[in-house]
Amino acid sequence: MGKMAVVGAGLVGSLWARMLGNRGHDVVVYERRPDPRKGPLHGGRSINLALSDRGWKALEIAGVADRVREIALPIRGRRMHAVDGTRSFQPYGLEGQCIYSVSRAGLNRILVEAAESLPNVRFEFGHRCEGYTAGADGATLHLETEGQALDVTVDRIFGTDGAFSAVRGRMMRNDRFDFEQRYLPHGYKEVPMLPGAHGAFQMEEDGLHIWPRGTFMLMALPNPDRTFTCTLFGPFEGPHGLNHLNDDAAVMEFFNTHFPDVVPLLPNLLQDWNAHPISSLVMTKCDPWNDGERVALMGDAAHAIVPFYGQGMNSGMEDCTVLDGLLDSGAKWDEVMAEYTRLRKPAGDAILDLALQNYIEMRDLTGDPQFLQQKKLEARLQRKHPDRWLPLYSQVTFSHTPYHEALARGRQQQRAMETVMRAPEQWNHFEDDTWMDAVLEELESLQEADA
Repeated sequence: MGKMAVVGAGLVGSLWARMLGNRGHDVVVYERRPDPRKGPLHGGRSINLALSDRGWKALEIAGVADRVREIALPIRGRRMHAVDGTRSFQPYGLEGQCIYSVSRAGLNRILVEAAESLPNVRFEFGHRCEGYTAGADGATLHLETEGQALDVTVDRIFGTDGAFSAVRGRMMRNDRFDFEQRYLPHGYKEVPMLPGAHGAFQMEEDGLHIWPRGTFMLMALPNPDRTFTCTLFGPFEGPHGLNHLNDDAAVMEFFNTHFPDVVPLLPNLLQDWNAHPISSLVMTKCDPWNDGERVALMGDAAHAIVPFYGQGMNSGMEDCTVLDGLLDSGAKWDEVMAEYTRLRKPAGDAILDLALQNYIEMRDLTGDPQFLQQKKLEARLQRKHPDRWLPLYSQVTFSHTPYHEALARGRQQQRAMETVMRAPEQWNHFEDDTWMDAVLEELESLQEADA
């Protein structure tokens, strides 16, 4: 068994420490922040998260899924709110399929405690990573704690230290290491929706509530404590820019104009608005995700994405699943690390593209009649031919198909649907199922052409 260092005690780092500990490795997790179980969250990160099949698989492997189920709230679909008060429901998948809302703090606590319960895993908080040096006989992690330098030599280092990873920062000095960082010109601000007068949810707790408004949107995700975390996403600049909501009058006018039905549910809106920061949305790509056999990046350190597919945490947990599976192969570490990059790099790029695409869908398209008709048709097609048609959202959220494969097939399916929906001779057949053959034939033709 080897000596392993994990840099970062967030969700991915603590989960990976548990998986390594389960394998008998000696693991130390170094985290620059204080213990996440003590005090508030740091870094402006979202309060709650969406957990789906890829994340559940990793939690099952680690042996912590049952504990997480105790704090997970099922979400069956999107609940849409139009400006005029009209509401509609869009289920996520087939009957019984749902995602789960979980508290970031609660989940982090479970994962840290699950890892720390193993005798061969420990956590060291207040330790800032200053880089590493990789050699033939090991890797030395350079740390700073309480103003003192500390060097620790281990067999492997795993960087799970987020979008601004110090481990990746050192890796960027390697020859032929590619790195890209960019910010979405949109940001977000969170405000809580407290329970109603009798301690109950103020809206349906089985849905992700969305107020789509074209270039911006409001979302509300329920929490087990009967609150909702409301998040306004929008551009920083422009007529509806977040930077212009800089006084109480502007905030109230904005919400009364665009979200009139939610204002009565937020009696503390101004107080909460002024207490929470506006946060930015950063995206990163890099290649490779490993430095030889000694160092690897996981989670946001390798592939920071925007949150609009609910897959940021799930994709990081899937990194753990894939790397853990590669260790089962019995291959040498240099082969394992190289294969990890080969498998996960295309997936990381694809989920970033998918998340950006889904932002446009949620804020612009979820109220569009043609878009809604297509989604209903796709659901019917899936129920009739589940072996031949799986909507893109279901591939991403309710399967373990690699993200890049799901993206490619989703694009083929979109082209097939668009071709048939543009054909006037098909319009009279949407009431029955005769149009399905045309879609499936078009899909097969596209797959053959792309093969």
